[in-house]
Amino acid sequence: MSEKKVKSRHYQYLLSNFPEVMQAVENLGSTVREAGPLDNKTIELIQLAVAASSQSVGSVHSHARRARAAGASQSEIEHALLALVSTIGFPKVAAALAWIQETTDKT
Repeated sequence: MSEKKVKSRHYQYLLSNFPEVMQAVENLGSTVREAGPLDNKTIELIQLAVAASSQSVGSVHSHARRARAAGASQSEIEHALLALVSTIGFPKVAAALAWIQETTDKT
């Protein structure tokens, strides 16, 4: 991956214990991103929405940071989550909004 980022301890664990699998996962991600017309910001917002719908705190944190790095504003990130209210429900959206606030508070 081209951007510099601090990898979580768990991600570092996976890299050190399953290097071939993690390389394949990263290659697949890169291949999929390059396979179509969507820009990186849009892809990150989609992945953020999926992370929120599955209530994956770590993925919400990660994709919110990545979306910001790809040029998404805080308003765009929040709107992407708010758009999910009728699909995944207000409690999940409210939780995801709180999780992204945690990443904002740390930066």
